[in-house]
Amino acid sequence: MDYGNCNLCPRRCGVDRTAGQRGFCGCPDTALVAKAMLHKWEEPALAGAGGSGAVFFGGCTLRCRYCQNAAISGGAVGKATDSAGLRQLFEDLIAQGAENIDLVTPTHFLPTILPALRPKLPVPVVYNCGGYERVETLRAEGCVDIYLPDLKYADARLAGQLSGAADYFPVAAEAIREMVRQVGAVRWEGEKVTRGVIIRHLILPGNVENSLRVLDWIGETFAPGQVLVSLMRQYTPMGNLPAPFDRRVTEEEYQAVLSWMYLNDL
Repeated sequence: MDYGNCNLCPRRCGVDRTAGQRGFCGCPDTALVAKAMLHKWEEPALAGAGGSGAVFFGGCTLRCRYCQNAAISGGAVGKATDSAGLRQLFEDLIAQGAENIDLVTPTHFLPTILPALRPKLPVPVVYNCGGYERVETLRAEGCVDIYLPDLKYADARLAGQLSGAADYFPVAAEAIREMVRQVGAVRWEGEKVTRGVIIRHLILPGNVENSLRVLDWIGETFAPGQVLVSLMRQYTPMGNLPAPFDRRVTEEEYQAVLSWMYLNDL
């Protein structure tokens, strides 16, 4: 796994980032840290009392038109940081009380991140991503305790229109299966998750059917309790998106998806 002939994400650009070439993510051959903080607003099962030690990396393998972190995810943003610098950053966050190290959009910087995770940290490592991952890359990393992927779409048209990835669902579905294969069923210590997969799904306005199909797939693919589902309703209109994406999710839409989630025993 390296930055030369870069194939870390499903875009498989094949560029040589060590020679200054840029692929879809637009990022160089070292990690770009846009922000590091104690993040107390992650899922309660992750954040606990101390908060997640969130490290936000610049760039992304998706182009979600409603992204609330677009200033970070849109390209090469952040402070260039090598593996030793990342390790120090992780240890500093743990010293401040972080319950875990939460790697936010890490995929395109894994060659820099992975050495920073060895030797193993004293808290769980969370891989926080958009779900659009290569199975081959996931198999090569082997340092994650908790996967926190999105499963945004079952609808290829929506995925292409809103995130520039019409192949999103089959790619993300295969990746999530691999994540579960790696870390197994969810494990708890008290009220905190210490290992497993938590799948996030953001309800999109006017697209309840997409959410129902996502939940159907999760229910059909995994046994009850094998994964957790974090259902999110905080969609916020961003930019000049057309209807229905120019409004928030209604209470009726949220309740329809929530009741379907309960029917699927998720």
